[in-house]
Amino acid sequence: METQNAPVRWKLIGPGLAVAATGIGAGDLIATLVAGSQYGYALLWAAVLGVVIKIFLVEGAGRWSLATGHTIFQGWQRVGRWTSVYFGPYILLWGFVYGATAMSSTALPIYTVFPQVPFIVWAILTGLIGAALVWSGRYHAFEKMIAVLVGVMFVTVVGAAVVTVPNLPEILGGLVPRIPDGGIVYTLSLAGGVGGTITLAAYGYWLKEKGWSSPRWMKVMRIDNSVAYVISGIFVVSMLIVGAELLYSAQIAITDGDEGLVELSGVLQERYGSVMRYVFLLGFWASSFSSVLGVWNGVSIMFADFWGNLRGLPEDHPGRGIGGTYYRGYILWLTFPPMLLLLLGKPVQVIIAYGVLGSLFMPFLALTLLFLLNSRHMPERWRNGWVLNAILVVIAALFIVLGIQQLIGAIAGS
Repeated sequence: METQNAPVRWKLIGPGLAVAATGIGAGDLIATLVAGSQYGYALLWAAVLGVVIKIFLVEGAGRWSLATGHTIFQGWQRVGRWTSVYFGPYILLWGFVYGATAMSSTALPIYTVFPQVPFIVWAILTGLIGAALVWSGRYHAFEKMIAVLVGVMFVTVVGAAVVTVPNLPEILGGLVPRIPDGGIVYTLSLAGGVGGTITLAAYGYWLKEKGWSSPRWMKVMRIDNSVAYVISGIFVVSMLIVGAELLYSAQIAITDGDEGLVELSGVLQERYGSVMRYVFLLGFWASSFSSVLGVWNGVSIMFADFWGNLRGLPEDHPGRGIGGTYYRGYILWLTFPPMLLLLLGKPVQVIIAYGVLGSLFMPFLALTLLFLLNSRHMPERWRNGWVLNAILVVIAALFIVLGIQQLIGAIAGS
């Protein structure tokens, strides 16, 4: 039973775990691995800072939803209609490219173990299975699947760090902020880029599906968010430890891409035996597939809310929520059109556009949250204080710098 004033019972595993697990994919693991392989523990502090940044951003999105009863997209509408002009093309193009990326990333460790089946078959099966698992829109079943995948990631990724016998004094030294020569890009990427995707904005939608839908759940939301990102931080730190202990010390170079994790599994096999290789590949698969499930579910809810708004549907219309027609339509968009990219390769123009729009999303999220959490639309009790505003300003500035770097990279890549 729950009183009208405060929840009496709640589960530790909540929407925060879905956000954290979805955001920490294979690309983030490889980024921290490469940072560790090149700079040892020097950038450990930046990885920890990145976790703290995501805690503040996701807390802001959750606080907005609980305090106002509105989704983040409905909040963006209050910032101005221009937000839809950006968000509409972004969510469509992002889904088109990300669908292919996520299917490829998840298929890679499976193909490594079972190369008898063509890679494209594993990738397509990944998309189809992911779509089938979230099609019904049953949030609690989705949450349990994410929890299982996080458990697998914890055992395998943290296990890989433990077997390398990390150097504790050097780990503690890595918590002292410093930027090694030539490490500014990696520093910024670790602090702002790891775990930062559109799924951060999906948190409020998952809160609603969980049943946490009013200010009385504020404390629970904050605990849920913090615990989930501490867990994701453990993943990130573990991969940096593996990079520092296994690769940096032996001066072993790996590919700066998902293939790098396959190469790492080979290094683990040489050092610790074949069992360790397969255990790590299982963790690689779990990190990738958790992102598939999280995006196929969470971003599809966001699209349903966006499209329902364009159609003039009221906020509480079933079509704007999980399991509705628009939700399922976006799942299909994530699954089938991206298969063309798998078959034909990624057209340069599409990738450039994806890079340009993607580089703007995290600055967009940080700046709009800064506006919303101080606006008249937010109940006064739950608005930002000067400390939170200062933190969000610094975060927004970081993402603007990162966004400019990514924008230059996307254009230069043409």
